[in-house]
Amino acid sequence: MAERRDPLDELHAGLADLDAAGLRRRRRIVTTPCRPEASLADRSAPVLAFCSNDYLGLAAEPALASAAARAAARWGVGSGASHLVSGHTAAHEALEARLAAFVGMDDALYFSTGYMANIGVMPALVGRGDAIFADKVNHASLVDGALLSRADFIRYPHCSLAALEARLAASTAPRKLIVTDSVFSMDGDLAPLPQLLALAEAHQAWLLVDDAHGFGVLGPQGRGSLAHFGLSSPRLILMGTLGKAAGVSGAFVAGHHSVIEWLVNTSRSYIFTTGAPPLLAETLLAALELIEDGDARRAHLAALIARFKAGLTLARWQLLPSDTPIQPLVIGDNHEALAVSRALDAEGLWVPAIRPPTVPKGAARLRITLSAAHSFEQVDRLVATLKRLEASHP
Repeated sequence: MAERRDPLDELHAGLADLDAAGLRRRRRIVTTPCRPEASLADRSAPVLAFCSNDYLGLAAEPALASAAARAAARWGVGSGASHLVSGHTAAHEALEARLAAFVGMDDALYFSTGYMANIGVMPALVGRGDAIFADKVNHASLVDGALLSRADFIRYPHCSLAALEARLAASTAPRKLIVTDSVFSMDGDLAPLPQLLALAEAHQAWLLVDDAHGFGVLGPQGRGSLAHFGLSSPRLILMGTLGKAAGVSGAFVAGHHSVIEWLVNTSRSYIFTTGAPPLLAETLLAALELIEDGDARRAHLAALIARFKAGLTLARWQLLPSDTPIQPLVIGDNHEALAVSRALDAEGLWVPAIRPPTVPKGAARLRITLSAAHSFEQVDRLVATLKRLEASHP
């Protein structure tokens, strides 16, 4: 008979194991708005942050704060119910119409978060006996959505079109769904979306693209990864988040009218939750205007990325190839990655260490993210500090 253990003792032991492996995560308390210059509760001096997803610098934009204040005065602070009861306001409806037009789709559906969007879309489209084909380094929300669907979960090596094609050809599933990040959140590289769409059409599959890190940054006027590649198809379903480049909160799914109508009626994470506050929807309408008119922000961001990549020449640590604001610096060992992150913190630079299971074992890294709110001088400071730290670490 198995020995009974106190469940709280098991948690204590599990936390001790995380500590020993250098995998315990701890939150830091930020006491200022989301800007490159941040104040934290655990230190007296401010830090320069290179870790947010505020790619266009809109999170603390005064125009959006003013829009939110006006919307709160108009709508109050809560929706009061789920969308299918009484929580779907004219603000939500206007946002969905604007999002659909912005990304060139028939319709769009506003979700509370990107995680809720992904776990709601996939089980609505496929189920037991069907098949999901997923890039091996997709975001956790795509993994969880696949598991919740109960479809066969078939993963292929990162961006391997040949492996995906072979798996699609071998599948006898009646319904097939290919899912991929557009910009991979821990690697910063782009998925080969044109080729993925060609495979989806050849095998009568859906293609769900998680554009969390592309929306607002890629494509003409920041319209996202599909616009970046000039793609359009009834088989395409786009998920975009609104708390990164858009600077606010929430997410959306866009696609063919029938797809969105189906999700309204079947997506559990949309149906069985209170609608997001309408003040957020109103604020996002203002954010979309700033994104559309944000070519100068995107040009500055591109220049920052180029400057960072050109300046960071290292001997041991590996900067992964990326032309996006996500610049991953692979250290390897968990403890060394933590040590480098702490050394940067001591120098007033906030760059968290990313460790397994978020990234593969042996690939712990610094996930450096750049924002249009950064200056060239701030990026130069980070580059110089990283080069000096690598030289000082054996």
